[in-house]
Amino acid sequence: MSRLLHRWIALPATVLVLVLMLSGAALSLFPALESAQSPPTPPGMSVAELASRVKAALPEVQQIKRAPSGRITAYYFAGLTPAARVIDPATGEVLGDAAASATQNWLVELHRALLLGSDGRIAAGIGAGLMLLLSVSGVALLARRMGGWRRLLGPARGSLSQRLHVDLGRLALAGLLLSAATGLWMTLTGFGVIPAAEPAPAFPAEVSGEVAPDPGQLAALRDIPLARLRVLSFPYPGDATDVFTVETDRGTGYVDQGSGAMLSFEPLGPIGRADALIHALHTGRGMWLVGLLLGLSSLGGAALSVTGLAIWLRGRRASARPRGFDRAGRADTILLVGSEGGSSWGFAATLGRALKEAGHRVHVAPLSAFEPGRWKRAERLIVLSATYGDGDAPGSARGFEARLARHGAGARPLPVAVLGFGDSRYARFCGFAETVQRAFDDLGWPRLCDPGRIDRQSPQEFARWGRELGRVLGLDLALTHQPDLPKTQELTLVARRDYGHALQEPTAILRFSLPRTGPWQRLTGRGWPRFSAGDLLGILPEGDRLARFYSLASSSRDGFVEICVKKHPGGLCSGQLHALKPGDSVQAFIRPNPAFRPARGRPVVLIGAGTGIGPLAGFIRANRRRSPMHLYFGTRHPEADLLYDDALEQWRGSGRLASLAVAFSRIGERLHVQDLLRRDGERLAQMATEGAQFLVCGGRAMAEGVQAALAEALRPAGLSLETLKAEGRYVEDVY
Repeated sequence: MSRLLHRWIALPATVLVLVLMLSGAALSLFPALESAQSPPTPPGMSVAELASRVKAALPEVQQIKRAPSGRITAYYFAGLTPAARVIDPATGEVLGDAAASATQNWLVELHRALLLGSDGRIAAGIGAGLMLLLSVSGVALLARRMGGWRRLLGPARGSLSQRLHVDLGRLALAGLLLSAATGLWMTLTGFGVIPAAEPAPAFPAEVSGEVAPDPGQLAALRDIPLARLRVLSFPYPGDATDVFTVETDRGTGYVDQGSGAMLSFEPLGPIGRADALIHALHTGRGMWLVGLLLGLSSLGGAALSVTGLAIWLRGRRASARPRGFDRAGRADTILLVGSEGGSSWGFAATLGRALKEAGHRVHVAPLSAFEPGRWKRAERLIVLSATYGDGDAPGSARGFEARLARHGAGARPLPVAVLGFGDSRYARFCGFAETVQRAFDDLGWPRLCDPGRIDRQSPQEFARWGRELGRVLGLDLALTHQPDLPKTQELTLVARRDYGHALQEPTAILRFSLPRTGPWQRLTGRGWPRFSAGDLLGILPEGDRLARFYSLASSSRDGFVEICVKKHPGGLCSGQLHALKPGDSVQAFIRPNPAFRPARGRPVVLIGAGTGIGPLAGFIRANRRRSPMHLYFGTRHPEADLLYDDALEQWRGSGRLASLAVAFSRIGERLHVQDLLRRDGERLAQMATEGAQFLVCGGRAMAEGVQAALAEALRPAGLSLETLKAEGRYVEDVY
């Protein structure tokens, strides 16, 4: 509900809220400037002293106001023309005109009333209310996305626009809540919906009828410190029955202009004190530092509008539903999809097409369209659903549980298969898919097969689940899912270093320049994204639409894109890459691989062979904190294919690499990397006991040997690879 509220308030209200936030941010500067330019109030000075000095300088004065910044303004008529002057309280001298600049006046009217008068004030009040709802729903969504209130300050994940939206939200939401709430209060008090203050004291029935020539002689005004003054209104000239009206931060009173006595006084009540505080918080007048902070929050809110729009546009592009499937009433297989960003629809299309090729009639619809009364010929139901945040329903599944309760109980139960898509880094991995499965179990709908879970859109895990589903259906169901490729950009080769020619196994380190990307392109996911070592570089070879993936040996911070490539006999992509010369280009894109990362705060053991050193070298290069990092590397010959030979020694000398062990399989003892692990078994077991993480990259055969060697080394310490894997301390990137 909060996501729906947040989205459908944000989209139509974007322009209105942007105007209010940007104008508010600009106005936040003026209280600080006013405070810096206002003469200081002399210590111990009274209202009587100020009134006397101003009266002497401006005999026509009718009112004196003291702003929360300390600025003193005298109001009077010059003939028939009203005028206002800034006064130095220490001397009573006129310092200059008090009129605000045209720019400030314009901004005030824009912020308060959108330059539209009374109707504009109503619209601005509505804008403040919408901003308050956006802030409240934003806080709720932020907590859900981060996996609960306790994780509210954890690292943000996702695309650049998503990370920025989360980080800006955490920085700005408190200020936006305060600005919106105080702005809404001011609108309601302005229209009398909320009383702004208590009634003024009753005008005195009797006065002395005398007039003192100098207000500095009036005792009641001498008793009021100038620092407490808000407004002092003078009696009408020549009217002995009129009085001084004085408003302070404690209340309002009437002072006899002859005797100087306080004739009546009404203390400021709780509503008046609250109203004064709210005005100060919202305008920054008297709290200029708070005003500047709220102004920064408003700028952050404006940026939130931009990143939110970018996320919405990106989701719209990704959420196209597949076409070419059957109507609900004719289908024997109902395929319902719960998707947030659109990727689950692609998997559903792959499954639906495979089932149609096997002779089934398939209907594909969003999970929110659950309505078994329309499925006249259905024999089975398959649900593919992502999870939003920490176990919540994704966009196309909103309202599913309510529809299930309404339509499911009396419907003909169908065998159900549930497949969840999620991210295992979240506490409730595939949590919404589990909710769906429990709901069908509670209704008594039988399971077609055990529920499945797909981590980070893995095509391999999807294919394995498909084989299990096919076995249940009596089909040879081969689900080869090729996600829609992101738009590629051109990468230009700037440098290369070649190895392995002496062994007839050419290998190269290829370095490409970063493509230029504008801020809006990055926000909307159309530009070259940020990346880390261990992410994947997808390259489309000429004449083929099937991308080949290479682990990155660099990060965005390095300022270049680097990969290690071995030339395979007959390999289309590797052959084209090895043929590149500096200045040549390829079409490529980034695919995140967040599971393959060194952990912070613990020792890391890097194990690789051949081109598998690529991401490991990237991790070492990025180890600017000099965390304990140990490399075990297997290669053939030190003079032929020891990749990163010079760099490894430099990194070890600088402390980025704590230790280095290299196995050569073509000279000397002819060792492989797993032989080094057996030799150092005791040391590795000790590091594992102390919490070390193991990252393995290379060929599958090498990885199997590494697993066997490590399992053997860990056994005496009472540890196992299964334990390390469950704790995220043994991670592979193998091919």
